[in-house]
Amino acid sequence: MADLEKYYNKFHEEHRLTTRHGQVEFRTTMHYIEEAIKELRHCEERSDVAIQSLKIADIGAGTGRYSVELCHRGYDVTAVELVPHNLEILRAKHENIKTWQGDARSLPFLEDETFDITLLFGPLYHLHGDEEKLKALKESKRITKKGGIILVAYVMNEYSVISYCFKEHKWAEVAEKGGLSEDFHTICKEEDLYDYVRLEDIDRLNKAAGLKRHKIISADGAADYMRRELNAMSPEEFEAFCKFQLAICERPELAGAGSHCVDILWT
Repeated sequence: MADLEKYYNKFHEEHRLTTRHGQVEFRTTMHYIEEAIKELRHCEERSDVAIQSLKIADIGAGTGRYSVELCHRGYDVTAVELVPHNLEILRAKHENIKTWQGDARSLPFLEDETFDITLLFGPLYHLHGDEEKLKALKESKRITKKGGIILVAYVMNEYSVISYCFKEHKWAEVAEKGGLSEDFHTICKEEDLYDYVRLEDIDRLNKAAGLKRHKIISADGAADYMRRELNAMSPEEFEAFCKFQLAICERPELAGAGSHCVDILWT
């Protein structure tokens, strides 16, 4: 936790999702959060009034980019964040968000089957190995109502290999430290801040957690590979790119190719 806290005290989390490549990820993800809300309304035949009191848990909320937006849209939001610095920023933004400092692997302050939708967008980036990731998945499942929806974000293996090993020419350094398997799956250690996955790793975790996939999306598609190009686009061209991303993000051949994917699961 000390290394993670030190990292986020320096990392400009507040800025990341406001950059153009971050906006692509945020706008795509918000689209699917709203789609999940519509799915629940359809399945449970809820009224518009009831939906506005829908309860959302944001586990690993960072500085509150999603929590604040969802609260502004009228939803009942509870945010949990591990890093005190991030939590201070979140609390300063919106007094109507219920906040807790806590670890995604253990949420004893949240009752069973409380939330209609649970977001698990940061913790699985940093938890190493199936056992630790499963603790977070099972806690999210526990606090989500039966028939609710969990959205889980991961950082993807192929993006990390392409961008770090080859684009930044770190392949020899990583290989020398034993950081890659023969088929180029990253081998991360506890001291590494991130743990990268492939789709088969996610499938294995879902099976172990007893969660059923509704759909999986590439949250940012090619955006993280195209930061310079996105910044050079006119506003109109950037809007067209965002529409392009929404049009292709469910394509199965792209799900593992971007830097992040979001797995949308039924409890």
